[in-house]
Amino acid sequence: MDFFSSLIYPFEWLVSWILYGWHTLFTAIGLDAASGGAWVLSIVGLVVVMRAAMIPLFVKQIHASRRMQLIQPEMQKIQAKYKGKTDPDSRQAMTQETMDLYKRTGTNPFSSCLPILLQSPFFFGLFRVLNGLEKIATGEIDPIGPITPEVAAQAEQSTFLGAQLSDKFIGADTVTTQVVALLLIILMSATTFTTQRQLMMKNMPASALDNPFAKQQKVLLYLMPIFFAISGVNFPIGVLIYWTVTNVWSMCQQFYVIRRMPAPGSPAEKALQERRRKRGKPVEEFTVKGLDAAPGEESDTTQKTSGQRQQPKRNKKRKGQPRPSGGAAPKPSNPDS
Repeated sequence: MDFFSSLIYPFEWLVSWILYGWHTLFTAIGLDAASGGAWVLSIVGLVVVMRAAMIPLFVKQIHASRRMQLIQPEMQKIQAKYKGKTDPDSRQAMTQETMDLYKRTGTNPFSSCLPILLQSPFFFGLFRVLNGLEKIATGEIDPIGPITPEVAAQAEQSTFLGAQLSDKFIGADTVTTQVVALLLIILMSATTFTTQRQLMMKNMPASALDNPFAKQQKVLLYLMPIFFAISGVNFPIGVLIYWTVTNVWSMCQQFYVIRRMPAPGSPAEKALQERRRKRGKPVEEFTVKGLDAAPGEESDTTQKTSGQRQQPKRNKKRKGQPRPSGGAAPKPSNPDS
C-alpha cells in the first residue's frame, strides 16, 4: 500500500460504514437490497451526514467571509502603504501589519477553505470505494470495512437509470451508461456554475468586484464547470451522483445564507434591510471588533455595538488630607507665609 492509499484508507473505511449503515436502514424499511435505489439513497445519505457534520464549520466560514469583506478597506490601505516596496524589510512589515489586522479583528482567512478541505478526503474515499467494488467482489483486493465481496458484488451490479454505479463515461459498455453519465456531468457543472454565480452576483459588494482577486473569481466561474465536465468522464456514476447532490445542498444552503446573513455592502444585504424596513423591524448591521483600531485598543464600532455603559472614574483621595467643609475647595498652602 503506497503513502496516498495509507492516508486515504481511514476515510474509505468511514465512507464504507456510512454507506452500509444507510443501505441497511433502507433495506429494513422494505427496499430491495440489490436495487440501485437503495444504494443511490445511501449515497444521498452520505451527503447528508457529511454536510450536516460540517454545519458548524460552515457557520465559521460565513462569519470569516463577512469579516474579510469588512476589513478589505484596511487591507487596501496596508497594500497601498507598501506599494512598490520590494525590499525584505518592507515585505515583512506588510505581512506583520496584515497579521495584526487579522488578529485584532478575529479574522481567519483560512476558515473559508476548511469545508472544502475537509470534504476532499471523503470524496476521494468514496471514489476509491466505488472504483474498487469490482475488485473487492472478485477478491483482488481486501474488503473495506463492511464492504465484503458479497456486498461489493451487490453494489457493483446495482443500477441507476440503467447504468451501473461503478461504470464511467470513459470505457462504458453501453450507450445508456454514457447518456446517464453525461446528464450527471451536465447537472454537476450547472449546479457548480449556479452556486458560484449566485455568490458573486448577490453576495459581494461592488467594491469587492473591482480588484484582481474578483477578476480571477470571474474567470474561475467559467473555468470550474469546464474542469468538472472534463474530469467527470473519469468518475464512476456513484461519484457523479454524490457530487451533484452535494452541489444541490451547497446551492440551497448558500441561498438561505445569502438571504439571512448576507455579506456587508452586498446587494443581498440591501435587500434584507429593505425587507426588515417593510416589516417594521430594526435594521441590523454586521460589525467587526477591532476594526480601525490600533493594536490593543477597541474601535469605535465595538463601543457602539457592545451595549455596555462605561462607569465614571473617581479621583482617589490623598491620605491624611482633611475633607473641605461647606463644599469649598481646599486652598493650597504657601510655605513662605
